[in-house]
Amino acid sequence: MLKEIAVSFLRLGTTAFGGPAAHIAMMEEEFVRRRGWISREEFLDMLGATNLIPGPNSTEMAIHIGHQRAGWKGLVLGGVCFIVPAVLIVMAAAWAYVRFGSLPQFQGVMYGIKPVIIAIVLQALWRLSPSAVKSRFLAVIGLIATAVAIFGVNTILVLFGAGVIAASAKWIDRRRITEAFAAIPAIRWPGFIPVLKSVSATAAIVPFSLLGLFLFFLKVGAVLYGSGYVLLAFLQADLVDRLHWLTQSQLLDAVAVGQVTPGPVFTTATFIGYLLGGTTGAIVATLGIFIPSFILVAASRPLIPRIRRSMIAGAFLDGVNVGALALMAAVTLRLSRAALVDVTTGMVAAVSALLLIYSRVNSAWLIFAAGLVGLATTRWFVG
Repeated sequence: MLKEIAVSFLRLGTTAFGGPAAHIAMMEEEFVRRRGWISREEFLDMLGATNLIPGPNSTEMAIHIGHQRAGWKGLVLGGVCFIVPAVLIVMAAAWAYVRFGSLPQFQGVMYGIKPVIIAIVLQALWRLSPSAVKSRFLAVIGLIATAVAIFGVNTILVLFGAGVIAASAKWIDRRRITEAFAAIPAIRWPGFIPVLKSVSATAAIVPFSLLGLFLFFLKVGAVLYGSGYVLLAFLQADLVDRLHWLTQSQLLDAVAVGQVTPGPVFTTATFIGYLLGGTTGAIVATLGIFIPSFILVAASRPLIPRIRRSMIAGAFLDGVNVGALALMAAVTLRLSRAALVDVTTGMVAAVSALLLIYSRVNSAWLIFAAGLVGLATTRWFVG
């Protein structure tokens, strides 16, 4: 039984392109329809539980299925075997990046790929917004969260602030809160933003250390709700803006590698860890960002029936999801400045966004094609 779990998730971890939604669809096909390990109802219960806890949904689904099939050993084995292939592939990509990243050809490839990353995030926002913004009240929360995120407010404050506001409205009186909220003059908010920003800026810039790297990614893995693309907001806010451990260009490169490789998008942490601390840094960052998922799944499994019936938990999740989209929107604006540098990159981003939104093209193919365009463009200019 354990061998079956290991082989199944190693194969999925090696071939699972297309993001969390695609990964979950592959798991449903493999373990519900084909193997019959779990029922459709059990699968949906697990999926609902993963949406109420932080962390990468597809990885947490692998952990849930492993536990359902073989208990605690299956819990660990399912998650590890799903993650490890992607980690090894990303580490190889990081080695190549460090070894050959300065070559004009590689720079040309990344020149073409970066606009596609912007398009991928825009597509995710387009797809997720109708499900997340369920009411005008949540739309207002989302707009305010976007504004404060643009002004540099701490990402955790944005996420949990949005969740607390939504849950409080459900707990007290949603209609009354909405009316009172709408009555607040917009002019008051700019004065409020610097206060929050000052609170979020209390941490001083610190030199790089493996312990600091581990603690940063442990924090991210323990609090990050929503799509894996929200990870960009955390990386931008802390590693680029506050700590200055990464440059804007390196962040975009890390995200590009995370997109073009299979498995969870959170393996972006593996790439960043390698850039900052070599193989040890890659391992430390990977452990930090994924350990919380194993703990949270183990803790939440007995609570699944209660979580599904809780109105307050649902309202909190609604607010967090809107906050997550706000963070994605804010970081996309900032990353666009580094990625969309001329007419060519603007056109690549626009065409990619249209194809992703209105067709079923896999993002990996777009990244591959854009890399070729970037390489050809660079060679033409160099020549």
